[in-house]
Amino acid sequence: MLRLPVPESSAMSTRAPLFTPVLIVGCFIIMVSFAVRASFGVFQIPIAEEFGWARAEFSLAIAIQNLAWGIGQPLFGAFAERLGDRVAIILGALLYAVGLVMSGLSVDPFSMQAWEVLVGFGIAGTGFGVILAVVGRASSDANRSMSLAIATAAGSAGQVIGAPVAEALLSVMSWQSVFFVFAAAILAMLITLPLMRAPIAPKAEIEESMGKILNRAFRDPSFSLIFIGFFSCGYQLAFITAHFPAFVTEMCGPIAAGGVLHSMGVTTTSALGALSIALIGLFNIIGTLTAGWLGARFTRKYLLAAIYTARTITAAAFILMPITPASVLVFSAVMGSLWLATVPLTSGLVAHLYGVRYMGTLYGVVFLSHQIGGFLGVWLGGRLYDMSGDYTFVWWIGVGVGALSAVVHLPIRENRPEALPAVA
Repeated sequence: MLRLPVPESSAMSTRAPLFTPVLIVGCFIIMVSFAVRASFGVFQIPIAEEFGWARAEFSLAIAIQNLAWGIGQPLFGAFAERLGDRVAIILGALLYAVGLVMSGLSVDPFSMQAWEVLVGFGIAGTGFGVILAVVGRASSDANRSMSLAIATAAGSAGQVIGAPVAEALLSVMSWQSVFFVFAAAILAMLITLPLMRAPIAPKAEIEESMGKILNRAFRDPSFSLIFIGFFSCGYQLAFITAHFPAFVTEMCGPIAAGGVLHSMGVTTTSALGALSIALIGLFNIIGTLTAGWLGARFTRKYLLAAIYTARTITAAAFILMPITPASVLVFSAVMGSLWLATVPLTSGLVAHLYGVRYMGTLYGVVFLSHQIGGFLGVWLGGRLYDMSGDYTFVWWIGVGVGALSAVVHLPIRENRPEALPAVA
């Protein structure tokens, strides 16, 4: 595996602090945003049982949320670059909260699906595209890969707490009330925004217009390959987030009485499903930080190809084996270590190739592919479940697209096209 060249200014860059107010606040915002977003799979069965909806109905709502998130990401990235990061985050939080409240008031599938558009845009304004761009600008060259990894890992921390908190709240209140509590949490995180002040981009990048940078990226075959490769990441992550709790609830073998899980209070497969999402998030903290560390030292495209290959093998092995509590835990741990490890590498690759000035917009465009995959993963999961009664076929589609992503990353050229000195 090739090592990245060390910039001449690296000695000076390493003196800059890794943990800055921008990074700390960015981590907090992403953590809260993703805690709510990662909990939606827990509501799959309660909502279907209350209204008698087919599994595809709420699945489509989550799928629309993912698609709106993807469409909103480049828009919020451009908005942040024009009017300011904090303005974009405030707008995103407001849309997120309104979408949650109105979703909680919905009593028919169409209303739920329509309001998830606002939730999706809200995630776009408070999620990776805007936050990673501002963190990237606020980081030194030497710290950027690790800063992006830490901010991404914060999303995993949110996932660790999101599903179990939702499961716990559902035991004492209705799912509608849980949505209202989550809306309040999204608004409360805005009190940290005054600390988020990122520096402007380097002078050489400011002098280039957004149109010029976008044109350069769209003409670069490597950008197209990054776009295609991120599709499977969205498919796999969204499918598992939305459907894995229900999959485990219905397909997993029983929890053994007197066993370790039973002694921890995990006595049902429903509780195991929520625990599996939290476990994925926990192991992803380790995997994402490791990916950030490796991304500063080795060629990113090979790291990405290796991650997608490992995901493909893990998913195939899991579905071929009997579904037991032990296999669920092992799968969650392994997949978790690979979960968002692609994000700091992909966003870092975009910054390396095209600079940090319009990183939010360019990463947003790439992220649209991720969310198109997410839309299909969630929607097909519900649709094919209603048709066949299980998730087997849609799971194997995920295995196939994962293999495709492993292959398409290999031809990417990591030298920056045309002008501007490369960002490490």
